[in-house]
Amino acid sequence: IRPLVTFHPALECPPLGLESLRVKDAQLRASSFKRRGLGPHRGRLNIQSGIEDGDIYDGAWCAQHRDNKQWLQVDAQRLTRFIGVILQGRNSIWSWDVVHTYKVQFSNDTLLWKPCMNGTEEAVSERNQDAETPVLALFNTPTVARYIRINPQSWYQNGTQGDICLRAEVLGCALPEESKDKLDFRHHNYKEMRKLMKSVNEECPNITRTYSIGRSYTGLKLYVMEISDNPGKHELGEPEFRYVAGMHGNEVLGRELLLNLMQYLCHEYKRGNQRVVRLVQETRIHLLPSMNPDGYEMAFKKGSELAGWALGRYSYEGIDMNHNFADLNSVMWNAIELETDRSKLINHYFPIPEQYTSEEAFVASETRAVIDWMQNVPFVLGANLHGGELVVTYPYDMTRDWAPREHTPTADESFFRWLATAYASTNQVMSNPDRRPCHNKDFLRYNNIINGADWHNVPGSMNDFSYLHTNCFEVTVELSCDKFPHASELPVEWENNRESLLVYMEQVHRGIKGVIRDKDTGTGIADAIIKVEDIDHHIRSVADGDYWRLLNPGEYHVMASAEGYLPSSRTCRVMYDHYPTICDFHLIKVPKQRIKDILAKGGKLPKDLQLRLLWC
Repeated sequence: IRPLVTFHPALECPPLGLESLRVKDAQLRASSFKRRGLGPHRGRLNIQSGIEDGDIYDGAWCAQHRDNKQWLQVDAQRLTRFIGVILQGRNSIWSWDVVHTYKVQFSNDTLLWKPCMNGTEEAVSERNQDAETPVLALFNTPTVARYIRINPQSWYQNGTQGDICLRAEVLGCALPEESKDKLDFRHHNYKEMRKLMKSVNEECPNITRTYSIGRSYTGLKLYVMEISDNPGKHELGEPEFRYVAGMHGNEVLGRELLLNLMQYLCHEYKRGNQRVVRLVQETRIHLLPSMNPDGYEMAFKKGSELAGWALGRYSYEGIDMNHNFADLNSVMWNAIELETDRSKLINHYFPIPEQYTSEEAFVASETRAVIDWMQNVPFVLGANLHGGELVVTYPYDMTRDWAPREHTPTADESFFRWLATAYASTNQVMSNPDRRPCHNKDFLRYNNIINGADWHNVPGSMNDFSYLHTNCFEVTVELSCDKFPHASELPVEWENNRESLLVYMEQVHRGIKGVIRDKDTGTGIADAIIKVEDIDHHIRSVADGDYWRLLNPGEYHVMASAEGYLPSSRTCRVMYDHYPTICDFHLIKVPKQRIKDILAKGGKLPKDLQLRLLWC
């Protein structure tokens, strides 16, 4: 066996799918195992352990016995051309277990086994020296078989404590899954991504526009694809939507799904697909496929299996952008504790603290670019695409008292649950009741959605910042167990997520919308505040006076107010249709301001104002 330290994405045969769970638990067997939590079903590359040693979610397969007769077996379920294996040690904060050398055998019936040979001798692979680094070994001669066994020969032995433990992936050529959509299913580095986006723009110039919101630390542009029937312009009453992927550079599926999505929307719009035509004509869609291109390039160079769990996660400066936005949660909760009169508290558009905006602040250039983007475009709804789990999380992501985890809802808890469910319930993998947990938490019991803070505390998240600083509601979608699925798995991942991506975008049209206008002039009023009774979170109108308020079906008492105007209220009823309820407001200026404006223009006072002056 030839050990390698590098891996190219275009390797001859893809992984069978131990990491991505394409290989089911029933396909994995072992000679023995210490306990259920260390069974063969846990012998998957990059699987993560639970916090408590000995729970049912340990971080490897570990044999019960310590001898060289132990094995982990994979059933490919059909004849497969095996070309290599990738091994890791055990993921654990308590134990150090690594297999140093191993042999490999093949079989078609599990009765007769043929060893992997190195010339005239049985091949022995060696290279694993730590628990986390994935190490690839290619076979000198590829072998066609149905079953493959990994047979450890030596391992780390700490006196009598060292166990035989490993996590693995197997490389083998199997018939690839097909998608009916003719899209570019492969991993795209920065140059290839830019080239693909250019080709989509050239194919559909009337509905697409590519623009940059800034640069990464190394100077790579953060490209966005806009899809709209009037690209480059905000249209009155038309909501703005965004998908952001690649915040963690090694979580690459979101990047490829957004590249697939822009191709799909272009193709289907040209075909006259009425669902897509309606979506493009009624929504301004923005797709940012790579928020952290520097991190992606690092992971891409290693490849889908050898990048490991963390390589490329952070920015080039080592910043985790998932914790890098201004912590407005603490600002809000501190204000609540100090202020006795709740009517004086703001509950939206929290300003960014000065220390965060200074040039010396430890804020990634990519984070600053996205914040500027959020402030310049009146987004209504968005989603942040991640990887490594299968679940949709919704704000708040940060716990109030810095607890490790605690349910911490927003005032819009019911609608956020609706949004998360819209994606999770239409995702083919998440909605499968027979799927197994990715790592150490079973999200099926939560219907594949969870309040972010109830999973783990994330201060400075983009979702919380978006909700507290702008009008935009945002959730995080964890797309797959495998952060960097092999290119051969991209067609089936697109099939798994296509409907979810479309359904979630359509939710931007749920609730109420309208325009806040000056009753006398008819002009739109910017920065008017829209309050919904019993929901302690307001939003504001944008430059032309238009607004969107996401709400579940029901009847709501809504009030609009603006500086210099008398407030106005009305009842608005939200139906179950995929169209928002129109709730316009016409505000009257307060008498003093109205008189000033009329006299300044040389006009005559209307009768209602003359009567008011007589009674003053």
